[in-house]
Amino acid sequence: MTAPGSALSLWAVLPAYNEEAGIGATLAALAAQTDTRFALAVVDNASTDATAAVVRRFAAVTHGAALLVRTYADCLPAADWIAAARREFTRRAEMACGRSLPRRDEPPSPTERYLLPAVVKATAVHGRYRAEHRHPRYRAPYVLCHGHNLAITAAIYPRCGGTPRTPLEGPPEDVVLLNRAREHSDRIARAERMVVHTSLRRLRAWGARRTLLWCWDRRYRPADPKQVHVR
Repeated sequence: MTAPGSALSLWAVLPAYNEEAGIGATLAALAAQTDTRFALAVVDNASTDATAAVVRRFAAVTHGAALLVRTYADCLPAADWIAAARREFTRRAEMACGRSLPRRDEPPSPTERYLLPAVVKATAVHGRYRAEHRHPRYRAPYVLCHGHNLAITAAIYPRCGGTPRTPLEGPPEDVVLLNRAREHSDRIARAERMVVHTSLRRLRAWGARRTLLWCWDRRYRPADPKQVHVR
Protein backbone atom coordinates (compact mmCIF):
# COMPACT_ATOMS: atom_id res chain seq x y z
CA MET A 1 0.00 0.00 0.00
CA THR A 2 1.17 3.52 -0.76
CA ALA A 3 2.40 5.48 2.25
CA PRO A 4 -0.20 7.98 3.61
CA GLY A 5 2.01 10.97 2.82
CA SER A 6 2.64 10.12 -0.82
CA ALA A 7 0.96 11.83 -3.76
CA LEU A 8 -1.51 9.09 -4.64
CA SER A 9 -2.31 7.74 -1.17
CA LEU A 10 -5.55 9.77 -1.12
CA TRP A 11 -8.30 8.88 -3.58
CA ALA A 12 -11.46 10.83 -4.39
CA VAL A 13 -14.31 8.40 -5.13
CA LEU A 14 -17.14 9.66 -7.33
CA PRO A 15 -20.19 7.42 -7.90
CA ALA A 16 -22.14 8.35 -11.04
CA TYR A 17 -25.28 7.23 -12.88
CA ASN A 18 -26.36 8.94 -16.12
CA GLU A 19 -24.57 12.21 -15.27
CA GLU A 20 -23.38 13.08 -18.79
CA ALA A 21 -24.80 16.60 -18.56
CA GLY A 22 -23.39 17.54 -15.18
CA ILE A 23 -20.37 15.44 -14.29
CA GLY A 24 -18.03 17.72 -16.22
CA ALA A 25 -18.60 20.48 -13.66
CA THR A 26 -17.88 18.09 -10.79
CA LEU A 27 -14.68 16.89 -12.45
CA ALA A 28 -13.66 20.49 -13.09
CA ALA A 29 -14.20 21.30 -9.40
CA LEU A 30 -11.97 18.38 -8.46
CA ALA A 31 -9.33 19.42 -10.99
CA ALA A 32 -9.34 22.92 -9.45
CA GLN A 33 -8.53 21.73 -5.92
CA THR A 34 -5.80 23.65 -4.11
CA ASP A 35 -4.36 20.27 -3.07
CA THR A 36 -3.99 18.13 -6.20
CA ARG A 37 -2.12 15.26 -4.53
CA PHE A 38 -4.88 12.72 -5.04
CA ALA A 39 -6.14 10.16 -7.54
CA LEU A 40 -9.70 10.13 -8.87
CA ALA A 41 -11.85 6.99 -9.14
CA VAL A 42 -15.22 7.40 -10.87
CA VAL A 43 -17.57 4.48 -10.17
CA ASP A 44 -20.01 4.26 -13.10
CA ASN A 45 -23.25 2.57 -12.00
CA ALA A 46 -24.06 1.11 -15.46
CA SER A 47 -24.88 4.47 -17.01
CA THR A 48 -26.76 4.34 -20.30
CA ASP A 49 -25.63 7.77 -21.47
CA ALA A 50 -22.13 9.14 -22.24
CA THR A 51 -21.04 9.50 -18.60
CA ALA A 52 -18.13 7.09 -19.08
CA ALA A 53 -16.96 8.88 -22.23
CA VAL A 54 -16.89 12.22 -20.40
CA VAL A 55 -14.89 10.72 -17.55
CA ARG A 56 -12.36 9.07 -19.85
CA ARG A 57 -11.21 12.51 -20.93
CA PHE A 58 -9.84 12.98 -17.41
CA ALA A 59 -6.98 11.20 -15.65
CA ALA A 60 -6.58 7.44 -15.31
CA VAL A 61 -6.42 5.84 -11.83
CA THR A 62 -3.64 3.78 -10.27
CA HIS A 63 -3.64 1.51 -7.23
CA GLY A 64 -2.48 2.20 -3.69
CA ALA A 65 -5.15 4.25 -1.89
CA ALA A 66 -4.61 4.68 1.84
CA LEU A 67 -7.12 7.52 2.27
CA LEU A 68 -10.49 7.98 0.56
CA VAL A 69 -12.80 10.92 0.04
CA ARG A 70 -16.21 10.64 -1.59
CA THR A 71 -18.67 12.96 -3.28
CA TYR A 72 -21.40 12.58 -5.91
CA ALA A 73 -21.52 13.44 -9.59
CA ASP A 74 -24.07 16.23 -9.11
CA CYS A 75 -21.96 17.99 -6.45
CA LEU A 76 -19.24 20.64 -6.57
CA PRO A 77 -16.53 20.28 -3.89
CA ALA A 78 -15.07 23.52 -2.57
CA ALA A 79 -11.59 24.35 -3.86
CA ASP A 80 -9.98 23.37 -0.53
CA TRP A 81 -12.04 20.17 -0.05
CA ILE A 82 -9.10 17.80 -0.53
CA ALA A 83 -6.87 19.97 1.64
CA ALA A 84 -9.50 20.04 4.40
CA ALA A 85 -9.90 16.25 4.26
CA ARG A 86 -6.15 15.76 4.40
CA ARG A 87 -6.02 17.93 7.55
CA GLU A 88 -8.57 15.65 9.21
CA PHE A 89 -6.45 12.61 8.37
CA THR A 90 -3.38 14.42 9.74
CA ARG A 91 -5.31 14.82 12.99
CA ARG A 92 -5.67 11.01 13.01
CA ALA A 93 -9.35 10.92 12.06
CA GLU A 94 -10.35 7.56 10.60
CA MET A 95 -13.59 9.00 9.23
CA ALA A 96 -14.57 12.63 8.69
CA CYS A 97 -18.04 13.85 7.75
CA GLY A 98 -18.15 17.22 5.99
CA ARG A 99 -20.61 20.08 5.54
CA SER A 100 -23.21 20.34 2.76
CA LEU A 101 -24.27 23.61 1.14
CA PRO A 102 -26.54 24.28 -1.87
CA ARG A 103 -24.90 24.71 -5.27
CA ARG A 104 -24.57 28.42 -6.03
CA ASP A 105 -24.95 27.93 -9.76
CA GLU A 106 -28.54 26.57 -9.51
CA PRO A 107 -29.11 29.19 -7.74
CA PRO A 108 -30.66 28.67 -4.26
CA SER A 109 -33.56 30.71 -2.93
CA PRO A 110 -33.27 32.24 0.58
CA THR A 111 -35.29 29.30 1.93
CA GLU A 112 -33.01 26.77 0.23
CA ARG A 113 -29.87 28.63 1.30
CA TYR A 114 -30.70 29.16 4.98
CA LEU A 115 -33.80 27.29 6.18
CA LEU A 116 -33.06 23.84 4.74
CA PRO A 117 -29.51 23.60 6.22
CA ALA A 118 -30.96 24.67 9.59
CA VAL A 119 -33.57 21.89 9.42
CA VAL A 120 -30.88 19.37 8.47
CA LYS A 121 -28.79 20.40 11.48
CA ALA A 122 -31.83 20.07 13.74
CA THR A 123 -32.43 16.52 12.52
CA ALA A 124 -28.76 15.76 13.18
CA VAL A 125 -29.16 16.84 16.81
CA HIS A 126 -32.23 14.61 17.03
CA GLY A 127 -30.18 11.75 15.57
CA ARG A 128 -27.73 11.88 18.48
CA TYR A 129 -30.50 10.97 20.91
CA ARG A 130 -32.13 8.18 18.91
CA ALA A 131 -31.79 4.87 20.73
CA GLU A 132 -30.35 3.07 17.70
CA HIS A 133 -27.49 5.59 17.56
CA ARG A 134 -26.64 5.41 21.28
CA HIS A 135 -25.90 1.72 21.73
CA PRO A 136 -22.90 0.91 24.00
CA ARG A 137 -21.18 -0.85 21.09
CA TYR A 138 -20.50 2.53 19.47
CA ARG A 139 -17.07 3.92 20.33
CA ALA A 140 -17.63 7.43 18.94
CA PRO A 141 -20.53 9.92 19.16
CA TYR A 142 -23.05 10.13 16.33
CA VAL A 143 -22.35 13.00 13.90
CA LEU A 144 -24.19 14.41 10.89
CA CYS A 145 -23.00 12.53 7.81
CA HIS A 146 -23.66 13.18 4.11
CA GLY A 147 -22.89 10.46 1.58
CA HIS A 148 -21.68 13.13 -0.84
CA ASN A 149 -19.08 14.51 1.57
CA LEU A 150 -17.09 12.08 3.64
CA ALA A 151 -13.51 10.95 4.11
CA ILE A 152 -12.43 7.57 5.42
CA THR A 153 -9.20 5.60 5.70
CA ALA A 154 -8.72 2.56 3.51
CA ALA A 155 -7.81 0.62 6.66
CA ILE A 156 -11.07 1.07 8.54
CA TYR A 157 -13.30 0.73 5.48
CA PRO A 158 -12.95 -3.06 5.08
CA ARG A 159 -12.54 -3.52 8.83
CA CYS A 160 -16.01 -2.13 9.48
CA GLY A 161 -17.64 -3.85 6.51
CA GLY A 162 -17.74 -0.84 4.19
CA THR A 163 -20.79 0.64 2.52
CA PRO A 164 -23.72 -1.77 2.25
CA ARG A 165 -24.96 -2.81 -1.19
CA THR A 166 -28.56 -1.62 -0.87
CA PRO A 167 -30.98 -0.02 -3.34
CA LEU A 168 -31.31 3.75 -3.10
CA GLU A 169 -34.78 3.36 -1.60
CA GLY A 170 -33.32 1.16 1.14
CA PRO A 171 -31.70 2.27 4.45
CA PRO A 172 -29.52 5.41 4.10
CA GLU A 173 -26.15 3.89 3.23
CA ASP A 174 -24.17 6.86 4.55
CA VAL A 175 -25.69 6.43 8.03
CA VAL A 176 -25.10 2.67 7.89
CA LEU A 177 -21.44 3.27 6.98
CA LEU A 178 -21.09 5.85 9.75
CA ASN A 179 -22.49 3.51 12.38
CA ARG A 180 -20.35 0.62 11.16
CA ALA A 181 -17.27 2.83 11.49
CA ARG A 182 -18.37 3.96 14.96
CA GLU A 183 -18.34 0.34 16.09
CA HIS A 184 -14.64 0.06 15.21
CA SER A 185 -13.17 3.50 15.90
CA ASP A 186 -13.36 6.37 18.35
CA ARG A 187 -11.77 8.70 15.79
CA ILE A 188 -14.88 9.84 13.88
CA ALA A 189 -14.94 13.60 13.23
CA ARG A 190 -17.43 16.19 12.08
CA ALA A 191 -15.42 18.36 9.66
CA GLU A 192 -17.09 21.73 9.06
CA ARG A 193 -14.26 22.90 6.79
CA MET A 194 -14.83 20.02 4.36
CA VAL A 195 -17.44 21.70 2.17
CA VAL A 196 -19.34 20.26 -0.79
CA HIS A 197 -22.02 22.18 -2.70
CA THR A 198 -24.84 19.77 -3.51
CA SER A 199 -27.54 19.87 -6.19
CA LEU A 200 -31.04 21.08 -5.34
CA ARG A 201 -32.71 19.09 -8.10
CA ARG A 202 -34.27 16.46 -5.77
CA LEU A 203 -35.58 19.16 -3.44
CA ARG A 204 -37.11 21.01 -6.38
CA ALA A 205 -38.58 17.86 -7.92
CA TRP A 206 -40.08 16.44 -4.72
CA GLY A 207 -40.62 19.51 -2.54
CA ALA A 208 -39.22 20.17 0.94
CA ARG A 209 -41.52 17.83 2.88
CA ARG A 210 -40.93 14.75 0.73
CA THR A 211 -37.19 15.41 0.50
CA LEU A 212 -36.81 15.67 4.27
CA LEU A 213 -38.91 12.54 4.79
CA TRP A 214 -36.71 10.72 2.26
CA CYS A 215 -33.59 11.73 4.17
CA TRP A 216 -35.26 10.71 7.44
CA ASP A 217 -35.07 6.92 7.15
CA ARG A 218 -36.79 6.90 3.73
CA ARG A 219 -40.16 7.77 5.27
CA TYR A 220 -41.15 8.97 1.81
CA ARG A 221 -40.50 6.74 -1.20
CA PRO A 222 -41.67 7.41 -4.76
CA ALA A 223 -44.32 5.03 -6.04
CA ASP A 224 -42.07 4.31 -9.03
CA PRO A 225 -38.56 3.29 -7.84
CA LYS A 226 -37.11 4.81 -11.03
CA GLN A 227 -38.08 8.24 -9.71
CA VAL A 228 -35.36 7.89 -7.07
CA HIS A 229 -32.89 8.82 -9.83
CA VAL A 230 -33.89 12.47 -10.10
CA ARG A 231 -32.59 14.10 -13.29
